[in-house]
Order: sequence, then C-alpha cells, then structure tokens
Amino acid sequence: MKVLYVSPSFYPAKHFGGTTSSGFGLCNALAQLPGIELRVLTTDADGPLRRQRLDGTPFPKHLSEGYPVYYCRGLFGTDVSLSMLSSLWPMIRWADVVHLNAVYSPPTIPVLMLTKLTNKAMVWSTRGALQRWSGTTRKNAKSIWDRVCSTLCDSDRVVLHVTSEQERRETLTRINKARAVIFANGVDTPIQVQSDGRPQNALHLLYLGRLHQIKGIENLLGALAWVNSSTRLSICGDGQPEYSAKLRDLVAQLGLNDRVIFHGLVTDEAKESQFHQADVVVVPSFKEAFCMVVAEALAHGVPVIASRGTPWSRLEEMGCGLWVNNDASSLAEAITRAANMPRDEMGRRGREWMKREFSWPVIADQMVAQYRELVERNQPVSERGAVATRSKPNLNGRSRRYRSGSDTHVRLHDDDADRSILQAGQRKPASVRTGSGSDPIQAQLEWSIPSLSLRVLTL
Repeated sequence: MKVLYVSPSFYPAKHFGGTTSSGFGLCNALAQLPGIELRVLTTDADGPLRRQRLDGTPFPKHLSEGYPVYYCRGLFGTDVSLSMLSSLWPMIRWADVVHLNAVYSPPTIPVLMLTKLTNKAMVWSTRGALQRWSGTTRKNAKSIWDRVCSTLCDSDRVVLHVTSEQERRETLTRINKARAVIFANGVDTPIQVQSDGRPQNALHLLYLGRLHQIKGIENLLGALAWVNSSTRLSICGDGQPEYSAKLRDLVAQLGLNDRVIFHGLVTDEAKESQFHQADVVVVPSFKEAFCMVVAEALAHGVPVIASRGTPWSRLEEMGCGLWVNNDASSLAEAITRAANMPRDEMGRRGREWMKREFSWPVIADQMVAQYRELVERNQPVSERGAVATRSKPNLNGRSRRYRSGSDTHVRLHDDDADRSILQAGQRKPASVRTGSGSDPIQAQLEWSIPSLSLRVLTL
C-alpha cells in the first residue's frame, strides 16, 4: 500500500512541538510495517521566520528510519511553499491513501480538492484545530474555511482522525461530510528512567509546552502562589514575545521570581533532563485534543496533574495522576495532594500504561487497518470481484454510484466533464527534469495548482 503523508512541517523541526513529533513517530512506525510504502511531503519550515528553515537537501532526503521525506522550499510565512503545492498532483496520483496533517494551512484545501478529483482515500488528522474555546480568534474566517473543507469531503472516502470523544463531537459539527475515528497518538517509552536529578527537599513542578493563553499558565502561576513556598516550577517552551513578557510580569507581581524558572524551548537532551528532574508535570490547559506532553511525562515515569480541558480522565483510574479543573484553587489543591502521594509508584504505573496502550507499533497497526478499510471502499468494482457499488467524484460535490458484477466494467468516464478533468490531470508538465531511471515524483514540475483550482470551480 502506498501512503502519502502530507504535513506543513516535519522532523527535525522543533518549533511546532507535539504535532511534529507525533507525526514523526507515526511515520517511523508505519515504515516498519510490511507492505507499506511511505512518502512524506512537507516544507522546510521550523518556525514562522524565513531564517527558521531546515536543510532540505538532498531532495528527497532518505531517513534512516526507512522512508523518503520531500522537504519543499518555503517562500514566506510559516508553511507557504509553491513547490509543495506543485508536487501534490503527482504525489496524490501515486498514492493509494493520503494522510493529511493540517487544517488551517496552505496545503489543506488543495489536498482535499485533489483527493476528491482522484477519488483517493484520505485520513485527516485534525490535531484539535477544529475545537473552540472562549479565546478562539478569527472565528468567522475559520467558519468559512471549515465549510469549504467540509464540501470537499464525503463519508465514504474521508475519515477524520481525532484523539478523544470530545474532539470527535466538536470536529463533526464543523466537518459534517466526513466520518471520524478515535485513535490515540503514540509515544516512545525510554528503556530506562533516571530520577536521581530530582531534588529531595522540594516539590519540583514542570510545565512543558507552548506559551499561549489556551494553556492556562496564568492559573498555574496563581496556584503556585498558594502552595508551600518550597514548591518550584520550571516553565519550558516559547511563544509570542508579548505573551512571554506578560507571564514574566505576572511572576514578579506574585512574588515568585525565586520559585519560577523560564527555560525557553527545550528539545532532545535538555527535554529529557527536565523530565528527569520533575516530580510532577502540570497541564493546566483550557482545551486540548490530546496533549502529547501527558503521554511523554508518563512514559518517563512522571505523574501528571491534567486539567479537565484535556482528554486524560483515566489518569486517576490508572493511578498515575490527577484530573482536575484548571482554576487556580483546584490546581493548588491538586499540587498539595500530589506532594503527599506515592509518586514513584504512580510513575511506574504510568509507564506500564503507555507501553501497553500507547506504543507506536500499536497505533500504527490501528492506522493501517483504517487505511485498508478506506482503500477497499474506493476500489473499482472489477477489482473486488463481486457485486458492489463504487463512488465516483462529481464536480457538483455529489457522488454517483454504478452497479456492476464481476464480468462487467465500471464506467468511470462517461461524460465530457469527467474527460476534461482527466485530461487536465494527465497533461504533461511544461518541463520535467529527470535522469535515467529516476523517480518521476522527484522531478521539478512546472504545474500550477492555483490554475487547476480555478478550472475546477468554473467547470
């Protein structure tokens, strides 16, 4: 099975946090499964600035994990890449199933449009982007975007990958022409866990994530001011300079300068060190679809206090953390409780839980089963060898179905509009630079996705 994974950013990008690391983990696990041929199409973005770019050479770059990554050159902004857009058509035609990892991003609508034109099965990981909270910005613009995206979906062909029941409900209110399935994200569990760096005379709390209003960090700081003065907090992550400055000002106003340390963005060994030194990880978010840091903390044997805005209600059931409201009073009470709980034992239970239910091989098997189910739904009837129905894309957004037996052929192109789209899709690019025996996907294609989009809208 040929799988195309499309994402605005990809490993080794660090700026975008859990979304990028989760996608990398999934792709690594998929590449190890028999019968899976994986390609990743992404940009070289590692932040919002042009100077924050990855080295995308050679093109594609073959990772040691066993699959090629096509790092397309960004032009401006976070993930605007014309070379990525021009590569979508040949890449999608190559694939059996497309896995999209973006919502409010430049490749999203082109991917949805082209998979509809080619009737390709698609899994769409929405990553909580379609959930809302009181601080959600640009609601009207997002609503228009959502309606366009929903129009390009259909429930036979497109499955929304969500990570919780709450996310499923909220997502389907906005993309109502697709189905949704719940799969957790996976996590890598370290072979060994070190805890000798944790101070013995004070409770060390860790916040690790973006610095953003939705994360509820102000409430955590308010809670810290109410608990034992020996409790310390490390804040790891970055965000908009204005908001970061606001948090530092709040720390000073609350008299917490000697109890709070801002470490900035931490990755790799520095991130591992923070887990080793933490007694408890605190996640005070107003809203989360999954929250990778909870799984990462538990995998490192660190108990977690998570807010009810996260989907981690099983923390208490599994005996490895607390699930509480995210107001300052509730967080302070939870921190005080955690100080007197058997944290080492809680950490061991959390690690076993992650190994058992959240390992990447387990998640990859579930995802491939979903890929196969989608591809089977979209196979031509003649390939199934039995009486069946097959959806066929139509320009007006509806599907037409044709019935056929094993001894007849499915009529795929029976009108001028279909032939026109087929010819547009198969038109040879103006120039293709390939060597003898080279992969045509690697060619530099002079293809205009905007003009294709215009053609689809006007036909």
